Amino acid sequence: MQKEIDWNNIDLNSEPPAQEPMRQYYFMKKAREIVMEESRKLGRRLTADGETFGCQMNAKDSEKLIGILGTIGFEMIDDESADLVFYNTCTVRDNANQRVYGRLGLVHSMKKKNPHKKIALCGCMMQEPGVIEKIQKSYPFVDLVFGTHNIYKFAELLVTMYHSDRMVIDIWKDTDKIVEDLPAQRKYPFKSGVNIMYGCNNFCSYCIVPYVRGRERSRNPKDIIREIEALVADGVVEVMLLGQNVNSYGKTLDEPMSFAGLLQEVEKIEGLERIRFMTSHPKDLSDELIQVMKTSKKICRHLHLPLQAGSTRILTAMNRRYTKEQYLELAHKIRREIPDISLTTDIIVGFPGETAADVDETIEVVKEVEYDNAFTFIYSRRTGTPAAAMPNPVSDAEIKENFDRLLKAVQETARKRVGRLTGEVHRALVEEINEHDSALVSGRLSNNTIVHFPGDASLVGKLVNVKLVEAHGFYYIGELQ
Repeated sequence: MQKEIDWNNIDLNSEPPAQEPMRQYYFMKKAREIVMEESRKLGRRLTADGETFGCQMNAKDSEKLIGILGTIGFEMIDDESADLVFYNTCTVRDNANQRVYGRLGLVHSMKKKNPHKKIALCGCMMQEPGVIEKIQKSYPFVDLVFGTHNIYKFAELLVTMYHSDRMVIDIWKDTDKIVEDLPAQRKYPFKSGVNIMYGCNNFCSYCIVPYVRGRERSRNPKDIIREIEALVADGVVEVMLLGQNVNSYGKTLDEPMSFAGLLQEVEKIEGLERIRFMTSHPKDLSDELIQVMKTSKKICRHLHLPLQAGSTRILTAMNRRYTKEQYLELAHKIRREIPDISLTTDIIVGFPGETAADVDETIEVVKEVEYDNAFTFIYSRRTGTPAAAMPNPVSDAEIKENFDRLLKAVQETARKRVGRLTGEVHRALVEEINEHDSALVSGRLSNNTIVHFPGDASLVGKLVNVKLVEAHGFYYIGELQ
């Protein structure tokens, strides 16, 4: 769904408007003229490719960038040989940074053969201290660099880039600005992510996100509802409400509204079938939210509740602001109130000073909670975070051994938990043709479990009843009913 812009009312002979989003519409029109002229010179339409690393927040940001590129006249292709390539970067773990540097080496050789090729870098990695200096020194062929706070300025930055013979860098330390009504191009016609807030105030000691995404700021609920209503009118049946910690939603609004209150408003939207959200921090998940989920007809039976560690000693060092006992009490309360809920989590192994005994406690939590799935990571040191300065006497070999023990426990409990639905019939949203077998389609249950079953492209985007015939670890093989 593209934002309709009245180009005839935009006068490029006048000064750019100061107010957003009109200022960006002005620069989109200016960029359209540049793209048209460049296409004329080449004798073909300019192409663009967007590569996204990291979380669903980044994926949502990329939809906006792709929407702007389409609006100004680029043909989007899935190929890094395109005339313009942007990399929307992640910096939660170091290997994400290394992947970007590797890709830059690849596109550098392409640019040597195609001098008019443009390369843009954006996202969280660009906000990390030292990254800009490294790009300037080691990757001077990059044309545009911007961060997380000014993504809405993409068209304006592209105009500057095309008028410059040097690398354009536009990095903001922070912002409280939220710009609505910009174009976006969804990846799926039937489901969509919707940002409800930006930034994070939690400052977990290992996490760089608050430093690169900035302080929490919530969108106005009326703007959120208006966006979802427009999405539903355009064929969307499922939305994913996005925030670094959705439980903090509303605290920065002039008229505060809780996240549970927002969910109740979203549920009223006619035509919307399913509501998902992430991520939910355990420290402030309210009883009100549990009750809203319990009684809802649209909120999916899935809650992602990051644990990170099962040892209170490590949780304190992580600045998570809950204990092992408090987390378990919350998990049991959720299971008690919503028995059919699926709980998933994130766990870090190898945090500075973590011992085998600490990991034993984490495994105890895994076995007691019985997660449907857990995303397990080895700790990645991020410069600028408090944890980066902590000594870590534990060897890599010990960390790897602890990680393997945890992973085994996760797989065993998840296999048992997921398999409990075998033989039952459940509703699934068909998301795609199965990538390994074109005779199958892949759907997602309300509890977020994947099921593969015979079907064709006509089912994609539809909610159908599926019998869950065989459990295979984290997914099912099913039959259409």
